[in-house]
Amino acid sequence: MSNKHIEVKPVAGFIGAEISGVDLSRPLHDEAVAEIREAWLKWKVIFFRGQNIDHAAQIAFTSRFGEVTYAHPHEDEPIEGFSQILPIDRSRYERRNGLRRSSYESRWHTDVTAVVNPPAGSILRAVNVPSIGGDTQWTNLVAAYEGLSEPLRKLADTLKAEHRFNARLRIPSNSKLAQRIAANPLVSIHPVVRVHPETGERALFVNPGFTSHILDVSPQESELLLELFFNQITKPAYTTRFRWNNGDIAFWDNRATSHLAPQDLDHIEVERVLYRTTITGDVPVGVDGFRSQVVEGEPLTSELPTVLKQKTEKLEAQPVLA
Repeated sequence: MSNKHIEVKPVAGFIGAEISGVDLSRPLHDEAVAEIREAWLKWKVIFFRGQNIDHAAQIAFTSRFGEVTYAHPHEDEPIEGFSQILPIDRSRYERRNGLRRSSYESRWHTDVTAVVNPPAGSILRAVNVPSIGGDTQWTNLVAAYEGLSEPLRKLADTLKAEHRFNARLRIPSNSKLAQRIAANPLVSIHPVVRVHPETGERALFVNPGFTSHILDVSPQESELLLELFFNQITKPAYTTRFRWNNGDIAFWDNRATSHLAPQDLDHIEVERVLYRTTITGDVPVGVDGFRSQVVEGEPLTSELPTVLKQKTEKLEAQPVLA
């Protein structure tokens, strides 16, 4: 069993801490899990250095904090035997989608907020990262909310916004990625400020990756308000930046953070391979008690989405030609 007592070293003033004194390749004591959870809730994203674990161990670690979800609603080619694992693999992404990008979403975003129950947490494990570039950044959405003036906080408390996969993403309509998104559209309405179900903190729950517009205001007002909120959540003061090495792991609270994928790799010929797991989340609740609502798509669970299941069954039903 791993050590009961972890060591927590904050890395920035508002967000982020490195965790040591634990070996994630071995089963964890309940006390260690509780201490990790406490640090995760406090610092929003925590980092483990030099943890050389495999897919099975990553899934096992993730499961100590909740139900592990299916890899991704648009992932129709999961890793055989490990359908919970989403590869963050630049060459694989380019091969599958015909797009020179490092990830599904290259802007500031909170994972999969287009579903009605976005992941509670995400865990990313580095396997083959470049010696230069490739850093990931995170921001504290609670600190961003608290940094607004009181009148703006009160206004934000009353607002709702639509989150849509491909809300602001400009990709060719004939690309394979666009086709997968169109086959499984995901749209939900969330409160602009969500109340954290464990800490009770209020977080500014909008992000440039998936938030399309604010409801019940004019298009111009929506754009101006979102510009203000997006600028607020991406202020450098609320962020931390992580330099990856092979074997490193990041574990973030997806209910209270947004993150930014690397911005400096698309012009460099390097490999970058990481693997992500996510934890099933709850339905966000606003300050006034409003619960997020589905417009299109299924909740995120451990099961294969219906659209992908039907596609798989159709392929399996096709006759095999001799």
